[in-house]
Amino acid sequence: MTHISEFKTRLFTQYLVQGQIIAYPTEAVYGLGCDPLNGDAVRQLLTLKQRPVEKGLILIASSFDQLSPYLNVNDSDHIQHMLSTWPGPTTWIVPAQHWVPTWLRGQHSSLAVRVTNHPIAAALCKEFKGAIVSTSANISDKPAAKTALAIKKQLGIEIPICPGDLSGLKNATPIYDLITGQQFR
Repeated sequence: MTHISEFKTRLFTQYLVQGQIIAYPTEAVYGLGCDPLNGDAVRQLLTLKQRPVEKGLILIASSFDQLSPYLNVNDSDHIQHMLSTWPGPTTWIVPAQHWVPTWLRGQHSSLAVRVTNHPIAAALCKEFKGAIVSTSANISDKPAAKTALAIKKQLGIEIPICPGDLSGLKNATPIYDLITGQQFR
């Protein structure tokens, strides 16, 4: 199943609005997500993953318009280069606006962003009317979950898990620095 009903889309979007963490399918693995501007939700997610805040997080969206308020990039060539890869499985490290919270960007002045082409993840962002946090559903440095059962086993708690199939990528999405072109993953 690569699509989600309107009912489930609204239900999981409500969880986000309420400040909950959700799990949902993405291009390669299940992701954990929450409202990126809800500091309590992001801190709970980082605690659950045992992930240091200094590392920063990825935001996914259904359109560039949902990401642009977070970004501080004005070079049209850079923007066009980034847009030429989206929607798709490429994540870009982009200079962040000064107001973007440290719980999102970590110790960096930049932010990792992607316009997803996964239909379920994109539907959640579209219904939420904004970007959402996207990080692999696992404890840091453990294998990322590829099934709902793996999420439950590894995390050991009950969180809402949005049903659906992964897109089939064998590896995590590549991450590039928009300004330097350096590949990180």
